[in-house]
Amino acid sequence: MIYCKERLNVKGVKCMEYKAYKLVFQSAVHFGKQNLDEGEYSFYADTLFSALCQEALKIDDDTFGTFYKYVKDGLLYMSDAFPYMDDTYYIPKPMKRIVSADDNGDSRLKKAYKKLKYIPVDALDSYLQGKYDVLNAPDFDRFGHFEAKTVSSVRGELETVPYRIGTYYYNDGNGLYLIAGYQDRKALEMMENLLENLSFSGIGGKRASGLGRFQLAFGGIGDAFCKRLNQDGTRYMSLSAALPKEDEMKTALEGAEYLLCKRSGFVASEKYAPEQMRKRDLYVFKAGSCFSTRFSGDIYDVSDKCGRHPVYRYAKPMLMEV
Repeated sequence: MIYCKERLNVKGVKCMEYKAYKLVFQSAVHFGKQNLDEGEYSFYADTLFSALCQEALKIDDDTFGTFYKYVKDGLLYMSDAFPYMDDTYYIPKPMKRIVSADDNGDSRLKKAYKKLKYIPVDALDSYLQGKYDVLNAPDFDRFGHFEAKTVSSVRGELETVPYRIGTYYYNDGNGLYLIAGYQDRKALEMMENLLENLSFSGIGGKRASGLGRFQLAFGGIGDAFCKRLNQDGTRYMSLSAALPKEDEMKTALEGAEYLLCKRSGFVASEKYAPEQMRKRDLYVFKAGSCFSTRFSGDIYDVSDKCGRHPVYRYAKPMLMEV
């Protein structure tokens, strides 16, 4: 468990406290990509937020309203889901220029840095100092494997249509973890209860087929990491896909190094419309993007305004000093 004792930072603002949770998957997962027969092995914070909202709505509207307010008001944050292998936890490679101590024009080194997606949490300092042994970085081929599974869909009474689903299987000892940041213990307790419920429902696509179910456990990635999450500095990396508010955008972009990704998908609520509708696309900064200043981001309504209720997408950053 990550834990940061309640204290004030140098600006007199109350620090967040943090906990990490391991998702030990009991089955394959389907985290969507552009095509159904493809997939990812991790998921974004907005996927988690949407899934937790669905679990809250299963309880009652008041539970959903309380959970939404905790997150909207900045009392509760969540990271994207990142890999762990055995006892090693990984975070995205910071998108900032690193001058390697071994940089002598070696093209292998440049290719290795370009290929690198994740680094171990306990190697962050050496990475930022240009001392990380990127040529011997962990091999994610042993993290798990993809399979394309053929299933059948029955249309009407007679027609059976086969199609393929991209699924991912984690190898033993491997899985995903996420971080929750909170300023209100009641908010954390509500999130933990919803996470526990979600473990039985599953996360991702094709849950009715038994995909995405997991056991919830505590993770641990160290006090030094916690300190960076509350520490002020000149550079910050987001641990979640995020989008600044309109009045934050100009400042956030100054000196930023980032990648954008398009978040889209279908509305999960059966109450929204008589037929399944798509959410509006939203372009966000990917986790690992680096900024010169902190920003709060927001929860955005990505409905087409024609349905019966708003459709929310989480786009708040969990920022750490790098």
